[in-house]
Amino acid sequence: MNIEQARFNMVEQQIRPWDVLDASVLDLLFAVKREEFVPAASRDLAFADLELPIGHGQVMLQPKLEARLLQELAVKKTDKALEVGAGSGYMAALLAAKAAQVTTIEINPELAKTATANLKAAGVANARVEVGDGLQGWSAGAPYDVIVVSGSVPVLPEALLAQLKVGGRLAAIVGTAPVMEAQIITCTAPHTYSTLNLFETVAPALQGAPQPSTFSF
Repeated sequence: MNIEQARFNMVEQQIRPWDVLDASVLDLLFAVKREEFVPAASRDLAFADLELPIGHGQVMLQPKLEARLLQELAVKKTDKALEVGAGSGYMAALLAAKAAQVTTIEINPELAKTATANLKAAGVANARVEVGDGLQGWSAGAPYDVIVVSGSVPVLPEALLAQLKVGGRLAAIVGTAPVMEAQIITCTAPHTYSTLNLFETVAPALQGAPQPSTFSF
């Protein structure tokens, strides 16, 4: 496989058509080597338009989904970012290239080790992996300018919203199949949030995601 041709095709055929036109994001997709964050057995599928299994029942999200969320967050060099669901470390590497500091939380200890090793191998020095339930946030580093939920949640945990700075942005895929919405939630004032619905999609739920309330009569 011609890796660079496959990378180019991914950007031109999958990502640009999804309205990812920010040059800094597109450049990043060439600079951060996605194939280095993919299990060796799946490397030939690193640039495919699909969710890629990374073990322990978890997946990498589609490249176009990651790129679109990254674009919509408008990450700045001064931002402190939190990612919920480290997975293989790829999204953390993208965030780290744009932010000052990234903390990524992974509930599975083995995946956390993999993400740590991948980030180190890629030379990413401003991202650290912590083991824990990221849906509770990471209060030690709060508040954050940017929070990314790398997976879907039926409902957005209040704990994450509470760790967002005023002016901070949170990207998440919210809902249950077959109807989920990719959203950007902005903290406009203390305890006040505005929601921008970006597009409908479906993504695997994060492990331990809270379930919506149900009513019985």
